[in-house]
Amino acid sequence: MARIAPSVLGADFARLGEEIASADAAGVDWLHLDIMDGHFVPNISFGPSIVKTIDKLSKTFLDVHLMLSEPERYFEAFAKAGADCITFHVEVHPEPAPLANQLHEMGIQAGLSVNPDRGPEAVVPHLKNFDLLLVMSVFPGFGGQSFIESSLDTVRAARDHIDENNFKTLIAVDGGVERSNAVKVVEAGADVLVMGTAFFGAEDRADLARMVQKLERG
Repeated sequence: MARIAPSVLGADFARLGEEIASADAAGVDWLHLDIMDGHFVPNISFGPSIVKTIDKLSKTFLDVHLMLSEPERYFEAFAKAGADCITFHVEVHPEPAPLANQLHEMGIQAGLSVNPDRGPEAVVPHLKNFDLLLVMSVFPGFGGQSFIESSLDTVRAARDHIDENNFKTLIAVDGGVERSNAVKVVEAGADVLVMGTAFFGAEDRADLARMVQKLERG
């Protein structure tokens, strides 16, 4: 069964409490929180205080995605704010194992993310150290972008490696994921579908969540 992780960046922040309550009522599995610094990616989002607010509003698993040039400087702040998993980019730390160890020592799950222009060789060798691989299917920074098909090559390679080695690592896909392509994303090997615009713009959020959760890898 696949999991759905609405990206809160796609919510209406003027009604943040209502949006989080709506996601929980829809039965979502995770909430995905995009943290951007205006340097690693060309946009700025929010910081630990908003994560702390969301943690107070919801008991749902908080998946915090740090699109930051120096993510390790903020591990402790986001951990204290309520993050359950913290993900950083291999583009920033190509030898990421020490940072995974830091997160695990804090009692936080560790995630590693990769952009669409990097091949699976950038992340597959490191999967044994991580709880989550976040495959970007758009270039991070702005919501509403079109899905990049070639990102599924990384998903397939990671899935094969995880299964061959009996790792527990989950694979999430983020960017342009919606109802129309959810099946092929899961069939490629994804466990978690991150949806921002697609979820918060859906007429029936609960129906979308149920659809995703019924999907199974081939």
